[in-house]
Amino acid sequence: MTPRVVLVGLPATGKTSTGKRLAKILACPFADSDELVEAATGRTVTQLFADDGETAFRAHEAAAIADALRDFDGVLALGGGAVLDADTRTALTRAAVPVVLLRASVPTLADRVGDAESRPLLAADPAGRLAALGAERGAWYDEVATVVVDTDGRTPSQVASHVAAVLHRSGALS
Repeated sequence: MTPRVVLVGLPATGKTSTGKRLAKILACPFADSDELVEAATGRTVTQLFADDGETAFRAHEAAAIADALRDFDGVLALGGGAVLDADTRTALTRAAVPVVLLRASVPTLADRVGDAESRPLLAADPAGRLAALGAERGAWYDEVATVVVDTDGRTPSQVASHVAAVLHRSGALS
C-alpha cells in the first residue's frame, strides 16, 4: 500500500489545505508529515526545532515519510523541507506515486504566512526566507514532481479539483 498522491512545495503553497480537500474528492484519508512527526514524538514541530534543531527534526520527518510511503493509502502532504533529504527524494521516486508540486509566487506565499510565528524557518523575514528556500529547494522539488500546479489566485478547493482532474486524465488515479 502506498499513498495515492503526495503533495510537495514551499511553505504556504497550500499542501495541507489542498490535501484535505483532495482527500475528500478522492474519498480517502489525508495525512500531513508534520502531524505524523508530532504524533510520533509527542512534540510540536516548533518544539522539536527549538529543543533539538533542524537536523533532528529532519531525521524524524524522513522516518515518518518513509513509513507513510510504505503504509499509508491516501493523500500525503509533505513539509516544505522534506525534499532536503536525499533518502526521502529517492523513496518518493521509488514509490512510483504521483508527486504534485504546488507552486506560488513569493508575494502570495508571504501574504499567506503573515508574521509566520508558527513557522520556525520563516519567522525573522518571511518573504526573504521564502525566496531563499525557493532558490535552495527548487531543483529538488522538480526532481521528485510528476505534476506541477500553480496555486496563485486559486482557493484550496480549486487547486484540489484541478489536481484531481489532472491525475484522472493522466490515468494516475485509475
